[in-house]
Amino acid sequence: MSTKLTPKIILEGTRLTFKTELAFALNEHPEIVGPRKYKYHSPVISAEWCAFTNFPWGRGLINFEKEEEQQAMETYATWARLFELQRYYSWIIDRFHLSTKVHQQKYKNRHYDFLWLEERLKALGFHIVFLSRSPESFYKAREERLKVSGNPSQYNDTGIFIEEQELMRSAVFESILNAKEFDISDNDVAGVADKVAVWLKSTGGLFSN
Repeated sequence: MSTKLTPKIILEGTRLTFKTELAFALNEHPEIVGPRKYKYHSPVISAEWCAFTNFPWGRGLINFEKEEEQQAMETYATWARLFELQRYYSWIIDRFHLSTKVHQQKYKNRHYDFLWLEERLKALGFHIVFLSRSPESFYKAREERLKVSGNPSQYNDTGIFIEEQELMRSAVFESILNAKEFDISDNDVAGVADKVAVWLKSTGGLFSN
């Protein structure tokens, strides 16, 4: 097996589960990307980019409208092809198809089967890191996020996140990808990053075939 580190990680979870913070931590973790003598980064991408509309907090791969469905599926297919063409590299994805599946099911009553995508991702060795937190810890996380958020109104009702978390847990359970749930209730991003590194090493998720 090659010693070249090429982990492919999808971070999933509701808002306030510190996915982006973990993405940055993993992108600098020596067990994930190796020791570095100078600062650079592996690709960190996200389905949460609101790239379908030319205004802030617009629509994208997660919250697209029905008339944008073909555009969304083509975007996912394009990402999959890019991963296939560059399979011997590391990729960290901050929310992807399961976020789409949960959002569209809960808020649009539309159900999408992403088996076609997961089969391609599985062949490349993608792993899902599902971040969750206890219901009571959402409030404290909300207080921290409000200090920096440019769109604070999205955090008004933490009860929504608890509902979304259960839907996400079901989606993760149904996924054919190698997946594991990690509790972020204590907000210890560095500690979770260490646990993710141990898990990936145990499953062979740090290297490509």
